[in-house]
Amino acid sequence: MPAVAGGTVLAPQAWICRATPQAAGSAQAASAGPLAGLTFAVKDNIDAASLPTTAGCPAFAYTPTASAFVVQKLLDAGAQLAGKTNLDQFACGLNGTRSPFGAVPNAFNPAYVSGGSSSGSAYVVATGQVDFSLGTDTAGSGRVPAGLNNIVGLKPSRGLISARGVVPAAQSVDCVSIFARTVATAVQVLEHAMAHDALDPYSRRLALTSEPFAPAFRFGVPATLEFYGDRAAEAAFSEAVVRLQALGGTPVAIDFAPLAQVAALLYESALVAERYTAIRSFFDAHEAEVVEPVRSIIAAGRKYSAADLYEVQTELKRLGQQADAMWGSIDVLVVPTAPTHYTIAQMQRDPVVLNRRLGAYTNFVNLLDYAALSVPSAVRADGLPFGITLIGACGSDWQLADLGQRYHHSTGLTQGATGLPLPAMRAIAGLRKPATVRVAVVGAHLSGMPLNTQLTERGAVLAGPAETAPDYRLFALPGTTPPKPGLLRVGAGQGACIALEIWDMPLAAYGSFVALIPAPLGIGTLALRDGSTVQGFVCEPEALHGALDISHLGGWRAYMTSLKTAAA
Repeated sequence: MPAVAGGTVLAPQAWICRATPQAAGSAQAASAGPLAGLTFAVKDNIDAASLPTTAGCPAFAYTPTASAFVVQKLLDAGAQLAGKTNLDQFACGLNGTRSPFGAVPNAFNPAYVSGGSSSGSAYVVATGQVDFSLGTDTAGSGRVPAGLNNIVGLKPSRGLISARGVVPAAQSVDCVSIFARTVATAVQVLEHAMAHDALDPYSRRLALTSEPFAPAFRFGVPATLEFYGDRAAEAAFSEAVVRLQALGGTPVAIDFAPLAQVAALLYESALVAERYTAIRSFFDAHEAEVVEPVRSIIAAGRKYSAADLYEVQTELKRLGQQADAMWGSIDVLVVPTAPTHYTIAQMQRDPVVLNRRLGAYTNFVNLLDYAALSVPSAVRADGLPFGITLIGACGSDWQLADLGQRYHHSTGLTQGATGLPLPAMRAIAGLRKPATVRVAVVGAHLSGMPLNTQLTERGAVLAGPAETAPDYRLFALPGTTPPKPGLLRVGAGQGACIALEIWDMPLAAYGSFVALIPAPLGIGTLALRDGSTVQGFVCEPEALHGALDISHLGGWRAYMTSLKTAAA
């Protein structure tokens, strides 16, 4: 165990050390800035001034005098550093058991793996110990732990966040990643973390796409999926496909073979030489200090020649050309974040094969220069989380965030392992706001009511409550499923003020929404109490014969509450 300056050595598992106030940043800095009030942790292969960087290997440890570029940007934005987290040694692994500091357990069931290599960073977010954390992602380490712990894992486009001050795993494809319990928080962090850094050889100036995916989008699904016998994961992914369809998506089967072949190259070709290069001097002098199977994986990089590397780089380009053909028929690719779960005991008995399986749907992403976002999808019947990953072309980060946030909120899940409900969605600032139309709803489309999903799946956002002018009467229509009201304009001052909600709906989705409205209901112009007008639900007068006038209750929600009270 290394000596820790500026922090406190902790017991094994999620934390390696906690920051003192001096190491975390001044109280003055923490009280100001756009990220003020947020706490964060960093994976212990990312430098934080005065805290040791171990990369999960005590013999490798050093204490940096300056923080990594990205850490300093977050501190400058007002976020407060809580400490350094455990990882698969030298960021080599996807399971969280390859550390001399101890295995990091799953946040939902400690018998299971947390996912790695950013295991500790995911765990402390899932359990509510910090608001967000930084990981790194070469083969999926910013996504697999998110999927296994019911949190968000944002793997940005390569080079969007500087990796200066990060111990490399495979420097040409490494990404600093962000874990959070909501997409909105992850996006907020990305906004302040990303910047071109001329001192990072792989940093890039990227123009991110500012148009959201269309309301009717196409999502690719591998034509053949492998879950390694895990029926619960298979069922959860099938449910995810249905949920994406409800959000306006159309599934398109894609040939996964080129992607799988790319994934295999990461550890089974000369590309592994880059992992050896990353710590070559240390490894050659201290090979015995490296744990298995990390030692064998890195040592394998010694055997390849420059000619071998050029050969595999050409093969990677060839497979990339094949894979890129899928973007002609889809807007986004959707895969399970991880195909199954394993216990810590299972992983330790078969650490290479089972680890490779966890990366089946992640290993290819950075090699092909794609962006990715893992979002929670379900908690299975056995209590284990299941996540999906949205994958897009380089620069699609804001598009993925927008769709990912809508998807996450449609699941009804709580935040990580905290049990806290999801907060309200936030607009993705990097996207141009689409043209919208304001729609007033009075009945089954109100928030929390059975048909509200017809609004949310089209990207509609609640603008707030309102009331009609006192010119309307509200009726409970007989024989409707689900129960619906009818709103009728009766004349100035002859009715009541009826409660409603106003929603802002993307104009591109408005037509499909109106097409769902059954007779005798329709859309017309409603007069509001404040004197303004808005598009909203109206009813044909002939349909109200025999309907119950509920205007005196002031709205549909009050009427539904009265029915429950009467039944009780």
